[in-house]
Amino acid sequence: MYTPAAVAGFIEDSLRRMRLEKLDLILLHCPPTPVFGRDDIFAELDRQKKLGKIASYGVSIEKVQEGIQAMAYDISAMEVIFNMFRLKPLDALFPQASQKGVGVIARVPLASGLLTGKYTKDTSFGPQDHRSYNREGAAFDKGETFSGVPYELGLEAVEALKKAFGTQDLAPIAIRWVLMHPEVSVVIPGASRASQVFDNVRAAELPPLTDAQMQAVRDIYDRYLRETIHPQW
Repeated sequence: MYTPAAVAGFIEDSLRRMRLEKLDLILLHCPPTPVFGRDDIFAELDRQKKLGKIASYGVSIEKVQEGIQAMAYDISAMEVIFNMFRLKPLDALFPQASQKGVGVIARVPLASGLLTGKYTKDTSFGPQDHRSYNREGAAFDKGETFSGVPYELGLEAVEALKKAFGTQDLAPIAIRWVLMHPEVSVVIPGASRASQVFDNVRAAELPPLTDAQMQAVRDIYDRYLRETIHPQW
């Protein structure tokens, strides 16, 4: 699937479907890890830029090391899971992205809804919901489901965050926390209702979090999640 011809075909198909002459940005979305070192794939993307078919390209990653490897090429943007439960990108990925001028697109900012603060041990998810069937990575990388955090452990960390911020509604704070990091160009929270879209936008208008609040997030991550999460992605 990941061949130069396939990449060129995907671009042509996208241009045709959207009736465009040029795509502003395309991302390789979480390909197998070896693809991030494939000179032929990135050479094709460079060729597509020279042809005027795309303005820029980037990657969507599961693991920090994939992003570091991809920055050996001329990528303009990188999509990565980044939230209060996933702090590893801060160690090396973000500093290198900043140095190289690579924009960061933060995805899964609410950890599949866990960071809204609305879920409990009694919350149930439908059988077709990945939060039911993919907690252990049965269908795809388990990091996509609750950011890879074991559900019950995540609930404990959420309660600690609620206490630290003095609120039951963590969603706007979780989004604002992501936006506190200057390396982040944009955050892309999901929404199933129009009201959630408006709430997500309003989160960007919240006052900056304090140094003490930012430290509280780090402390809670270290206490509950670092040992489990940090080595994996």
